Parts: sequence; structure tokens; C-alpha cells
Amino acid sequence: MADIRRIDDNVSVAPQIAARDLPAIREAGFVAIVNNRPDAEEAGQPAGEDIRAAAEAAGLSYVAIPVTQAGFSHPQVDAMAQALRDAGGPVLAFCRSGTRSCNLYALAAAKAGADADALTAHAAAAGYDLTNLRPLMDAVKPGA
Repeated sequence: MADIRRIDDNVSVAPQIAARDLPAIREAGFVAIVNNRPDAEEAGQPAGEDIRAAAEAAGLSYVAIPVTQAGFSHPQVDAMAQALRDAGGPVLAFCRSGTRSCNLYALAAAKAGADADALTAHAAAAGYDLTNLRPLMDAVKPGA
């Protein structure tokens, strides 16, 4: 199964997953998959539609919010927040390494009012460094 890293009680991130991973992901308690990877980012990568089909066959909801190396936009942050609200349970977000998924989650959570220090600490515990993202988390914070 994929290298799943728990960020908090409701969000975990992982590098690229495969269709064969989806039944085990469901068994691990996840209810939704968020794909933050654009199709054809690298050779050999599974197509998003293949992951969607396998997720749905395993009883998981699926949302695609592709993030390129160019970075994040407010619509992507808002889409992530909406996907997390709609999930109704634990979400696994993935991209090539898990970094973009972690960053997008942190921005969505900060925009919803989560404490940036706590987000940074949770991400660090999972192996992700949000230091460079901190100014953006502060900028999207309500009332900023």
C-alpha cells in the first residue's frame, strides 16, 4: 500500500497511489480520495480516471483538484476545503510526493481559521516542512 502519512484526524497525504491500493485504503478507514496530481505529469503515472474508477468501486468518493508545479490558486484552496467538508470522514489526498497535498490542505485549513503553528507542527510530524508556506497561510487566514 502507499506511504500514507497522517496529518490530523481527518486528513492524510501520500505519494502517488495505484488503483490496487484503493481497497486497502478503504479498509484503513478512509472515505474519500483527493487527487492533487495533474494527469501526464510523468511517464507511467496512472490516469486520474483509473484512480477514480477504482476509488468508486471500493466505495470511496473521489475529487480531482490538480495542482501543477506553478503553485496554488484560491479556487484550488476553496475546492480542497469543500472536498474535506463534503467527505464526512477521513480523507487521503495524494500527489507525486504528498507535498502539494499537504500544502493545499494547510492552506485550506488556515483559510478556515486553523492555527498555522499547529498546522506546521502536524505537517512536520508527518515529514513535511511548511516553513516556506507560512506567509501564505497567514495571508489566507480570516481577518488577515
